[in-house]
Amino acid sequence: MSMLPTDHPRLGVIGTGLMGRAAAIAAGAHPGATVTALANRTRPSADSLADALVDDGHDRPEVFTRLDDLLAAGLVDALIVATPDDQHADAVVAAAEAGVHVLVEKPFTTRVDDADRALDAVRRAGTLGMCLFNHRWVPAYAQAKEVAAGLGAPVLAYARKNDTLHVPTEMLSWAGDTTCAWFLSSHDIDLVTWLFDDDVAEVVASARSGVLRGRGIDTPDAVQIQCRFDGGAVATFESCWVYPDTFPTMTDSFVEVVYEGGVIQLDRLAENITVADHSAYRHPRNVLLRSLHGRPSGAYHDAIGHFLDCVQTGAPPLVTLESSRHVTAVLAAAHESLRTGGPVRVPSAVV
Repeated sequence: MSMLPTDHPRLGVIGTGLMGRAAAIAAGAHPGATVTALANRTRPSADSLADALVDDGHDRPEVFTRLDDLLAAGLVDALIVATPDDQHADAVVAAAEAGVHVLVEKPFTTRVDDADRALDAVRRAGTLGMCLFNHRWVPAYAQAKEVAAGLGAPVLAYARKNDTLHVPTEMLSWAGDTTCAWFLSSHDIDLVTWLFDDDVAEVVASARSGVLRGRGIDTPDAVQIQCRFDGGAVATFESCWVYPDTFPTMTDSFVEVVYEGGVIQLDRLAENITVADHSAYRHPRNVLLRSLHGRPSGAYHDAIGHFLDCVQTGAPPLVTLESSRHVTAVLAAAHESLRTGGPVRVPSAVV
């Protein structure tokens, strides 16, 4: 079943927390698109987002507590999945089986078998699917992809994405159901495999726990993943989420990619603005999510806009579900390495 193209897509959002809210607002600003339905297990959250969309000048979307009911109502052409990490696969499969295009928050899934069944469902349906790896729309990262084309074969990468304690202790109610690697390094693994135009063959990982478990959250404080690519390059992916909340940004993000002919460094600690007052010195983030003269803007908005453009035209998304499945496979292998203490091969896609 296929519904391509769809000139004026009607959008649903499942999961109306922080990212679902951001996605709905960004999608609602896209020309020709309309947010027509929201679903969340707790209705007050969905009602609050529906009211916010009305305040922004949109028609009020229908509100549901079950995805099945949203899809059965026939109100949407595309669905944005913004549920917790381990709940993505079922929503993607349900959307595909309903003939609905789907944009899913990263990571695609947290199990390889879930990634395979979600990918198979979308491909069988003939609908569009994309994982929201929005870093490909960060201008410096997109420029790095262009520059790297003239630097020869990849040699080395180092990528860290470290959060403050606020994220696992206050921002996410479900931090104990995921890890910093799933939540943070998924972005960097997608980015580096895209920059290197290569897949990871083998991983070995290590982790440290203590701070968060002491607070009753059963998840590691920090994870490091060492990767060997098919072409011979090596990479380290670092993530942690126990920075003190006094750190000037919620996220510390740095990427270095080394090629035979040069090196590219991407440091997002300070995004062209610093602010000091009598309480703190800080670097407000503005690359991913920002409001520009009252309108949603930034890489997150641009990634969602790209997906909606694809729904309208039938063009293939920049981020393929196959590449997103590979990110899941890399991280699943890393977590198996944490369990066994040794290197783990990354499983290949089933053709």
